[in-house]
Amino acid sequence: MSRTAPWSDQLLPLGGPRRHLLDLDDCSREEITQFLDTAVAMREILRRPVPKAPALTGKTVVNVFLEDSTRTRVSFEIAAKRLNADVINLSGSGSSVTKGESLINTVRTLEAVGADLIVLRHPSAGAPYLAAAHLRGSVINAGDGWHAHPTQALLDLLTIRDTFGRLEGLRVTIVGDILHSRVARSNLWGLTRMGAEVTVCGPPTLLPPAWPAGLAGCLRVTFDLEEALSGADVVMALRLQRERMAAGRLPSLREYSRLYQINDARLARAAPQVLVLHPGPMNEGVEIAPTTAHGARSAIEDQVTNGVAVRMAVLYLLAGAPADTPLRPPAAEAVRP
Repeated sequence: MSRTAPWSDQLLPLGGPRRHLLDLDDCSREEITQFLDTAVAMREILRRPVPKAPALTGKTVVNVFLEDSTRTRVSFEIAAKRLNADVINLSGSGSSVTKGESLINTVRTLEAVGADLIVLRHPSAGAPYLAAAHLRGSVINAGDGWHAHPTQALLDLLTIRDTFGRLEGLRVTIVGDILHSRVARSNLWGLTRMGAEVTVCGPPTLLPPAWPAGLAGCLRVTFDLEEALSGADVVMALRLQRERMAAGRLPSLREYSRLYQINDARLARAAPQVLVLHPGPMNEGVEIAPTTAHGARSAIEDQVTNGVAVRMAVLYLLAGAPADTPLRPPAAEAVRP
């Protein structure tokens, strides 16, 4: 009678390279590879008849989501429960934040009641760094303002690596509202660190006027979609954030779709094996055509599936970090290239 290998045989040693995951700007290539390799092991656990492992037994994970979310919140909850952690979910409407409690006091309260890891989504950029500075446990950034979304970038990298077997040397094009996209920013750090050749494309009003020092010179920037798609191995469409319309950054959705929508006809310029990604939620018919979003080249559903495995890996690796692991500083502020 065959037996399933013990969960410990599927995982890298507990205790990752860091205490917090706030962005990918300070992650080395080796650290990113460790996150991805551990996610592959987690995926094997998820395929078992009973998809659980006792890796985080006795640990308490608190998901603090002060901004709306579906995919990220649910996948973090599932990830923690698959590792047998105790899970507490906290939203803005159900917390003392609505009564004026500061983020620091909220974090200290959660630590006092036994939180080992806090997963934080916050509308203000930099909030996870503030929380990390006042917590002896670990903080995972689940999205902060326009700043960063590191676990989304990791699952995107994993999806790409699954398809091509590598990241180095691939030509990746990211199209859309780069200026306001935390997903784009974290992906740019991760992709360039892993050796991909990255092109960003969008209307001039939706591209940053300056890039962080570590990215300046690492990207190709163009306003021409046909040029951006030429020879691309991977194309990522970003959600057009309709709230930006109120700021006058675009004349109309129709005009944006005419110039920048990712569709099958335009993908003919890309490499034959091109992979289509979208971090969600999608505005089908605006930044991406429905036939493309659900076509043979799309790996959008794979991204969602990989999200649980990646977040399991991050929780697992950070849970083993010693409490005195120093907080790493964020990358330098944006400078003009």
